[in-house]
Amino acid sequence: MAKALDLDVDALLDLRLQAEQAQAGGEVGRPGPIAAVQPSAGEGSGQPGVLVGVPPLAASAFQPREGLRKRIDAARGGGAVVLTQTRRASAGVLSGMGGVGKSQLATQYAHQAVAAGTHLVVWVPAGESGQLITVYAQAALRVGAVGAAGEDPGQDARTFLEWLATTDRSWLVVLDDVRDPGAVGPWWPPARPGTGWTLATTRLHDPRLTGGGRTRIDVDVYTPAEAVHYLQERVTADGAGHLLDGREDDVARVLSYLPLALGHAAAYLLAEELTCAQYLERLGDQALRLEDVLPEWADAENYGRRVTAALLLSRAAAEAASPRGLALPVLQLTALLDPAGHPARLWGSRAVRSYLDGLNTDEDGQPVPVSDSQVRESLLALHRYALITHDARSTGQEVRIHALTARAVQEVTPPALQSRLAWIAADALFEIWPSGPSPDREVSAVLLANTVTLTRHPGHYLWDDQTHAVLFHAGRTMITSGQFQSALAYWQFLLTVTEDKRGSEHPDSLSARGTLASTHNLLGHYDKAQLLQEQVLADSIRMNGDDHADTHTARAHLAATYCHLGDYQTALRLEERVLAARVSSCGDKHPETHWARANLAVTYNQLGRYHDALPLCEQVLAARLRSDLHEEDPDTHLARSNLAATYRGLGRHNDALSLCKQVLAAYIRIHGDDHPDTYLARANLAGAHHHLGHHHAAALLEEQVLTGRVRLLGSDHPETHRARANLAVTYNELGRHQDALRLAEQVLEARIRLLGDDHPHTTRARDVLAATHLLLDTPNTQ
Repeated sequence: MAKALDLDVDALLDLRLQAEQAQAGGEVGRPGPIAAVQPSAGEGSGQPGVLVGVPPLAASAFQPREGLRKRIDAARGGGAVVLTQTRRASAGVLSGMGGVGKSQLATQYAHQAVAAGTHLVVWVPAGESGQLITVYAQAALRVGAVGAAGEDPGQDARTFLEWLATTDRSWLVVLDDVRDPGAVGPWWPPARPGTGWTLATTRLHDPRLTGGGRTRIDVDVYTPAEAVHYLQERVTADGAGHLLDGREDDVARVLSYLPLALGHAAAYLLAEELTCAQYLERLGDQALRLEDVLPEWADAENYGRRVTAALLLSRAAAEAASPRGLALPVLQLTALLDPAGHPARLWGSRAVRSYLDGLNTDEDGQPVPVSDSQVRESLLALHRYALITHDARSTGQEVRIHALTARAVQEVTPPALQSRLAWIAADALFEIWPSGPSPDREVSAVLLANTVTLTRHPGHYLWDDQTHAVLFHAGRTMITSGQFQSALAYWQFLLTVTEDKRGSEHPDSLSARGTLASTHNLLGHYDKAQLLQEQVLADSIRMNGDDHADTHTARAHLAATYCHLGDYQTALRLEERVLAARVSSCGDKHPETHWARANLAVTYNQLGRYHDALPLCEQVLAARLRSDLHEEDPDTHLARSNLAATYRGLGRHNDALSLCKQVLAAYIRIHGDDHPDTYLARANLAGAHHHLGHHHAAALLEEQVLTGRVRLLGSDHPETHRARANLAVTYNELGRHQDALRLAEQVLEARIRLLGDDHPHTTRARDVLAATHLLLDTPNTQ
């Protein structure tokens, strides 16, 4: 295993200073100072093909990036060599984060211009104005500009600009790596549509770069297809196609399609004789730093910098440009969050502001509050230097960071500080999470993604000292939003880490285990849920006692699983015990007491005891309606749904229909049209229509339910088979017996396999299939 490099920010700044002193810190190996050369015979006489400066060699496996080139060509007029466009600029500025291939694109344009016979092509390392003046002065001599004498570089440079403004010869000037717009400002070549144009590259997002009619083109990372094609072409060209094992797309994705990183990775693959899968394993080893798996020696494309150095090169400049030195702490905190973005309002949270306020104190040692404008200026400074993206148009994900930038920042942030920042980030996420019965689903999804990113950190900081509440909140959000498969993986992970950190009998572990069991229930894994819930109940009895509130909660969850398994009598005994305990300990009007009543009523319904269920359902609904937010509370509509099922059992079908319509409308408003609970409400409404003889209406709803459940829950989920069973019955009512037969056969086979031969649902499926065969007048062999 390669030795991990102990790279810190100061070392990166030393690299930056060395690079600037050597004048070779650009994206593709940049030449050093260019001495002024007197024109040789013919060069100063106006003959075509003059090249000043040394454009880098074209990169291996260069990707043409046609979409970008079309935008660049459009910005300069749309011509192949000489542009003519009256309303568009003749100069373009390519901006983007380090390593996205800006200079490689510019290199291609320079080489193509030379090959096409452009009279003058000038390549200028534009990191500072001194270099620019030197190259301009040389160009003035090479083209024989009137007044250029080779004695005063500044005067000769100005003479060169005058020549560009008046010549009828074609020209291209490339300003590579503009770092100081103010210094370059007086030296921008004139816009000459139809004669010449200027192409500049920069890492800055500075409005001064788009003055003078210049158009900025944002250069992003490769597209997925370009990234994969680059890897394949680069490795194959070196005679190592055997290293391509079909995982190139995964390598490209993990490296976030960054050309700089992909160039290093390809060279590393070739040098180390690694397959893509082996490289991914090494890249995923958190004990290795980026400098180990994307090393300096792998810079085969002559980017001229290490990957980590490239990603952090602008940190000092951003720090200097931000108020009160806030750029670094803002960057460190952002690096722990989801690269895809987090809400800008996180920076106004109490948790974040308290941390930022504490970074500076007055003479009495009191924190100096940070203003909104100072935080915003810090974010914009990081954006200008391409360390983050701050885009107010991306609602909910205004602040983004490249995944490799995030990892590089984390690697130079001390673990103790990362732990503190992780808790601050978690506190802020929890603080701004939408609350109430009908939260903003899109915002919740973004916050959920950011929380999951925090949990994936190998330091597992959110379990330090205690388990952060946002971990459980995020998992419950996955469930309530219907993301059952994602929730299952999340709760399995959460349980594993919590047991490792807290022990298997810690209350947090019991809670995680219980919620994991409930998730199994939602996915139809009833046997797995039962095993986990019996373990939770036994642990709670041993740790808390037989009459503890948590013990009764465990009983209630286990009872629900027994209902799914068809053991209604066992479920009934548990639920009657839970209700008695809740009344005794919590009182008759406590929410937990109402939950116990609701669960018991559902079991009564399953047993056909509708008269026993009716008063419980009415009591629960009345309690829910007394809430101030009852019409936006899903629990209210669940109570209506349970009462509708009881009405249907009692033959009160019109009452059931009215309630089911209310529930479906509410669920569409609260959860959206494509949520598991919304499909359950459709199924219940279909049932009400069915009992009233509205079979066409029922069939339309049941077909929607089946399609939705297959997509959301899978083809073999118990609720999907329930949807098939209901639709089969309705098809029989409509005379579509062949369609019903196909569905009924699928349902019976699945229920025997999933629930066993004696489950009530299996018996019901067998009855439906038998009835279908009778209607078809065909023998039933099941």
